[in-house]
Amino acid sequence: MLLPPPNITGNLHLGHALMATIQDVICRHKKQLGYDVEWIPGTDHAGIATQVVVEKKLCKDYSLTRQDIGRERFLREIWKWKEEKVNNIREDLKKLGCILCWNREYFTMDKTQAYAVNEAFIRLFEQGLISRQESLVNWSCALESAISDIEVELLDVKGPTQVPVPGYDKNITFGRMFNIKYKILDNGNEDYITVSTTRPETMLGDVAVAVHPFDNRYSKYRESDGVCLMHPLRQQLIPLIFDAVVDPHFGTGAVKITPAHDRDDFKIAKKHELNPIQVFSTKGFVLEDHKEFALKPRFVVREEILQKLGEQNLLDSVSDHSMQLPMCSRSKDVLEYMIKEQWFLQCQQLGLNALSEVQSGRLQIIPSKYEVEWQRWLEDCHDWCISRQLWWGHQIPAYKARCNNENDKEVWVAAHDEQEALMKALELLKSVDISITRDQDVLDTWFSSALLPLSMSGWPNKEIKGHYPLDLIETGHDILFFWVARMVMLGLIFTGQTPFKKILLNGIVCDAHGRKMSKSLGNIIAPQQVIEGASLQDLQKEIQASHKAGILNELETQKSLIGVHRMFPSGIPECGTDALRFTLCSHNIKNHFINFDVTECYTNKKFLNKIWQAARFAAAAAEGLEISAKVFEDFNESCLSKWDLWILSRLAHTLQQCRESLRNFNLHFATAGFKKFFYNELCDVYLVGFV
Repeated sequence: MLLPPPNITGNLHLGHALMATIQDVICRHKKQLGYDVEWIPGTDHAGIATQVVVEKKLCKDYSLTRQDIGRERFLREIWKWKEEKVNNIREDLKKLGCILCWNREYFTMDKTQAYAVNEAFIRLFEQGLISRQESLVNWSCALESAISDIEVELLDVKGPTQVPVPGYDKNITFGRMFNIKYKILDNGNEDYITVSTTRPETMLGDVAVAVHPFDNRYSKYRESDGVCLMHPLRQQLIPLIFDAVVDPHFGTGAVKITPAHDRDDFKIAKKHELNPIQVFSTKGFVLEDHKEFALKPRFVVREEILQKLGEQNLLDSVSDHSMQLPMCSRSKDVLEYMIKEQWFLQCQQLGLNALSEVQSGRLQIIPSKYEVEWQRWLEDCHDWCISRQLWWGHQIPAYKARCNNENDKEVWVAAHDEQEALMKALELLKSVDISITRDQDVLDTWFSSALLPLSMSGWPNKEIKGHYPLDLIETGHDILFFWVARMVMLGLIFTGQTPFKKILLNGIVCDAHGRKMSKSLGNIIAPQQVIEGASLQDLQKEIQASHKAGILNELETQKSLIGVHRMFPSGIPECGTDALRFTLCSHNIKNHFINFDVTECYTNKKFLNKIWQAARFAAAAAEGLEISAKVFEDFNESCLSKWDLWILSRLAHTLQQCRESLRNFNLHFATAGFKKFFYNELCDVYLVGFV
């Protein structure tokens, strides 16, 4: 088995403790059954998350940015951070009592891991599955990088809401619908179509206005041949188009099409052969092409555009509007969709291959309810943007080769080093006068993580038989697609085999009230706080330390302090490792959410103490009966009373229940069965007979 590698952004949280405990129980059970067990630990470099947290620390400690100190020194700072965090994670796992094979420990940017990642990229590139293309990506202006779907959080906005955005002195208001009039060019008649939008700042990139073809309000325009509208800001004509994708119930039923900054608009524009117009730079400033608003921040321009529309009597109305605002979970920036040239992995066929493994029964998902989710993700799997504009991570092994003669022909090649890249470029370009430049971007962290079953088995340099495939992968259901499915996709294409035979998915650990643990609620609990106990003052000091290190901002710190005071006014009592593990196993790990209550954990500590007391009592009672070793040598059933036979039968029943529970990964049935045996049968009936 492979322990899902914790990120080096901090110490372990309860989600890690849950996974580690489940896997440790499975490993110990298999060892008891006589299996050779290899449970491999490691840590993940976590590209964006680590870069962000180290940047915050630099800013907090020295008031410096990564640009101030340069790439080389910044990477040295991250490697220093990595050493400290890996040591902490390792110690936390050891304190949890995990029987991991520490001699097999890896880090996702070790040399062997890096070679495997480069080799995978090169093979996929040369098979034509990886290519460089322009497409719409999730973009964080604060990070100046593309981000993955899992790093996008949707903020529910119920009407006008003030949201802090990096780079702005004051909060920005979201949750408003703006109705804007676009004049119809129709023989000089004064007629308008009113367009509804929540994003007036993107108007500069409008290429059309769209309505539903069966919306009766606009049916008269269908009969006209090519209706055009005057853009309110650019003073250029744009077409009115009809598309069934448009929701006639959204606002006025007429929407602006801005393909360079909206996913749905991008698809519509492609269908209607409309060229996108980029509005913003990578930092979120208006491009110089839009002269009146050039080089100004996007949300400053929003207010200026609204003011100008108002002056021209083109702003028809403003109303409250509920919406979901996409946010970058790392930088807390409002996400911008951007058309960028990036590296993409074609996933359609890879996804269908992974789907087939589950449908055929060769790969089992536990619980089976997640097979629906597996199918939803994989039956129409879109291309995966695997490049990131970061400094920390696996630098993409791709080189742009260019002829230094009059034709300036260019070609991309993938190679392990510059010399190999040059040889490949010479063969393709048929020229000796060539310059090559390596791509400065790094790979998405999920790409290297998806290779772990292979890379930690020694692929591609060693024989992996006996180490691949794994028997089981156990992880949280929230990364079923982002990690598990991608491991299957890449495992299949490189070996023809799935990287594991079973997928066991656990729920997300929440607090006692069923709320997800977050900084804003101040309800995050660390395993060590439960094991060792922590006073309210200790909890508050830890929050302040995170603030000092730059991990929490001022607002998050204040919310955390309030939240921790509300949840743990008397602190967290010392519960110990066994009580923590037992409590985690007492829940149905297959549930979507798992509510962790410190009070329940403390109760289980008392239960474990009861076992100790019962053992001492039984030992003392046995001494009183003067049971000698000879009794056990000559043991036969006739030596046993009816109560002895009864308790042994109950023990056998409990053992059978535990075996069945472990086989089906229902650990909560095992803990419940053991508690029932110990309290109701051993203590309340059998041991009472000795009193």
